[in-house]
Amino acid sequence: MPPKAVPTQRQKRLGHELRRMRIAAGMSAEQAANLLGVDRGKISYMESGVRNISEERLRTLAQHCRCADEKYVEALVTMASGGHEWWDQYREALPQGMLDIAELEARSTRMRTACAVHIPGLLQTTDYALAVFRAVLPPLPEHEVAMRAAHRSRRQELLTAASAPPFIGLVHEAAIRMQFGGRRVAHAQLEHLLTQSEKDGVTVRVIPFTHGAIPGAGQTVLYAEGPTEQLDTVQIDNSHGPDFLYGEAELAKYRAHLDRMEELALSPDDSKDFIHAVAHQL
Repeated sequence: MPPKAVPTQRQKRLGHELRRMRIAAGMSAEQAANLLGVDRGKISYMESGVRNISEERLRTLAQHCRCADEKYVEALVTMASGGHEWWDQYREALPQGMLDIAELEARSTRMRTACAVHIPGLLQTTDYALAVFRAVLPPLPEHEVAMRAAHRSRRQELLTAASAPPFIGLVHEAAIRMQFGGRRVAHAQLEHLLTQSEKDGVTVRVIPFTHGAIPGAGQTVLYAEGPTEQLDTVQIDNSHGPDFLYGEAELAKYRAHLDRMEELALSPDDSKDFIHAVAHQL
């Protein structure tokens, strides 16, 4: 009987990497099963993320697939290791995608995000986040709004940790001028954004209206770099929940998008002046 557990995005990604490694080596699923001493069905479960793979079996598979990239293999071993994390307390209470985003951020080595309509989640105030969640349709019950805001607040602790990954927020002028929660909340949010931008490792850059078209049609995009480039991930917000992309062509496309946005954006200092000016108008 197949396992009933719903895999996390991390588990799905690990399974994807195992399958990619096996196929690149020209190894069949049956050969992999014989190598690891399991039945063929378990290989399918491992590669879909619904069954764990032990460190020993993972290293055996990598060795026989002639994977010489030690840093990549070590990263896969880390992905395969379990353990309780803070976001697990929200499991079955919040959508799995929200937990997957928290885990993606926590495992990243560097993040770049581009937001066209709202301030990046990791830089939002509580009141601003509450206003964002209250705009969801169909409307969320108030206790779930509060839970989502609390979860977002925990995510934000990442940027104050000693091992915080560098964070670059590319924010369009439209997001700077949007008044989620009204003028008072919007003004406090801009002041908070300026404070956050002074922190080591946090960079905020504004793309003004006057710079015209931007790539990506205004999508909210997070590019999270992994321990190796093969393990980079793109996360895109959608009304139905987050999408996670990691195909080579997709990663290259969104790297190019963000590179172009950085070319269009004001410098960090000019961006602070711009945010100050908008805040003064509120």
